[in-house]
Amino acid sequence: MSKLKTNSNGGVRKITPSTGSLKSEQKDKINLEEKVEKLTIKAKNVNGLLNGVEHNITNKVDIANRDDTSSYRLESVPSTSDITKKCDQSDLKLTKSKLKSKRNDLEKVASSSSSSKSDTKSRTDELDSTDFDITAYIRAKYGSETKKEEKEVEKDTKSFQVEGVMEKSENVVEADSAENLKIENPKIEYVQYQSELQMPMIMKIIQKDLSEPYSIYTYRYFIHNWPNLCFLAMCEDECVGAIVCKLDLHRKQINRGYIAMLAVDKKYRKHGIGSTLVRRAIQEMIAGNADEVVLETEITNKPALRLYEALGFVRDKRLFRYYLNGVDALRLKLWLR
Repeated sequence: MSKLKTNSNGGVRKITPSTGSLKSEQKDKINLEEKVEKLTIKAKNVNGLLNGVEHNITNKVDIANRDDTSSYRLESVPSTSDITKKCDQSDLKLTKSKLKSKRNDLEKVASSSSSSKSDTKSRTDELDSTDFDITAYIRAKYGSETKKEEKEVEKDTKSFQVEGVMEKSENVVEADSAENLKIENPKIEYVQYQSELQMPMIMKIIQKDLSEPYSIYTYRYFIHNWPNLCFLAMCEDECVGAIVCKLDLHRKQINRGYIAMLAVDKKYRKHGIGSTLVRRAIQEMIAGNADEVVLETEITNKPALRLYEALGFVRDKRLFRYYLNGVDALRLKLWLR
């Protein structure tokens, strides 16, 4: 600081302090400020260590490079002993509360582990004992689940049995109804094929019984080329039976007749309709100078075999897997000459 001093002549003279004294004062101020900062940092570090955080000393202020050194003033700084006392008191309170919480947690964990250990020991002792019954243990533990499953299985089996009985009864009823619906002494009229209007009736009666699915072109091939070899059994306006045949030269030597399709409605069977249709067709073939008649039928179709064998047909050859359903066929032959 500069001071004013009067001369002996009565003039005023400005006295400036020396640079050495100013520097020493500035150094003292800087040292004091650095000490205060260090003390505050130590207090922060103490709190930070307790909370698990370390405060790094950053942003050091270079007080020596400040411009206006004269404007700094020392404010009232607390003593180091006061700061340390306050820090120690707060730290002790925090550490005590944390220690209490940790002790409580450890006691809880220890109690739970001891109880689990005692349970496992008791279980192992039971299992190791000679009087332990493993079946009783399994029933006690899983008995409810097995009982539920057994009940569900019983329900399913009962429902399945009931469904099977219902299906059997339905089949029996259908069979009985079919037998009861058989017509006794029907009035049958046998007619030769006349027009295309009869084609749907022929296709309907044949598609019911035959295992081979024929297209309309197959029917037209036989019926349009040999209409005289197609006969229908009519009961009033209903077609109850039909036969489709052909007659051509076989291997340029033999006139062979061939029975392609024969079907009779189930309600009108056992009245000689099928045999009558075959006789009508054979008579027409004889009129056309046929030497023999041939046909194929399923090896499992016993009624058809009985019918043809009664008319004089003979088993000529077995055709393995002849039909689309994989069933073998028997070729039957009737010699006319």
